[in-house]
Amino acid sequence: MWEPYKKGYKAWLQLERSLSDNSIEAYLRDVDKLTQYMQTTGMLKAPDAIELKDLQQFLQWIAGLELNAASQARILSGIRSFYKYCLIEQFVKVDPTTLLESPKLKRALPDTLSFDEIEAIIGRIDLSKPEGGRNKAILETMYSCGLRVSEVVNLRISCLYLDVGYVRVIGKGDKERLVPIGDAAAKYIRIYQQEIRVHVPTRPGSEDILFLNRRGSKLSRVMIFLLLKDLVRQAGLTKNISPHTFRHSFATHLVEGGADLRAVQEMLGHESITTTEIYTHLDREYLRETLHRYHPAFRS
Repeated sequence: MWEPYKKGYKAWLQLERSLSDNSIEAYLRDVDKLTQYMQTTGMLKAPDAIELKDLQQFLQWIAGLELNAASQARILSGIRSFYKYCLIEQFVKVDPTTLLESPKLKRALPDTLSFDEIEAIIGRIDLSKPEGGRNKAILETMYSCGLRVSEVVNLRISCLYLDVGYVRVIGKGDKERLVPIGDAAAKYIRIYQQEIRVHVPTRPGSEDILFLNRRGSKLSRVMIFLLLKDLVRQAGLTKNISPHTFRHSFATHLVEGGADLRAVQEMLGHESITTTEIYTHLDREYLRETLHRYHPAFRS
């Protein structure tokens, strides 16, 4: 009964939303959870017969599977997206998810790095090796531009406008944005291009990719993760750090420095300002800690 809807939904996610294969699979799993619930309870209704109370019971069911609030919210997000598609295609007249309340999420504040810690990590790179120059250019670019790890591995030479201080980034859903790049990152990209990359035999299809592995192909995201993990260990830092930490630190340092939230949203490529607002929470946390540390009335 639901298979034709799921097939249509998958095509819509691919063509209209331009999502990655991983994201599409995640959204389809969310809809599968709903049909699995209906089969379990023996009430397999068509999408247009589902009501608000059915979805409220479904939420109670997934809560009973001992999924945390974030996982429940993620599933609900998939169901909302599915009904948005059904409404557009006029398979349903009313969206039953409209009045559905999301599980309350406690927003986890990610670890951030100070400027000195970022310098310490980058300072552990061995520049005597060819990959050292490449790795320095990668990390300087990630911190300077606040790029996602997928954006840095897909960065193209044809998207560099270093003479005017910008790079063109292709982000989630193939959305493009222009991001300013700092002088230091631009300098290390030029050094890498002129002194290291020219000696790497490029694989067909990777000619325009900026950062290459020894075999002349695009780097994997895992490789950047492992590289960073090793540098963090060498720098003696105990924080939980991933490539995304550089992006969080970029945004946090901007907000703490007084940057406009809309400008930060634009640079990060966030579709919604609410995603960027986590950095105001980080900033408030920083202010609260400062008050507790230095204000006499807050000292216990």
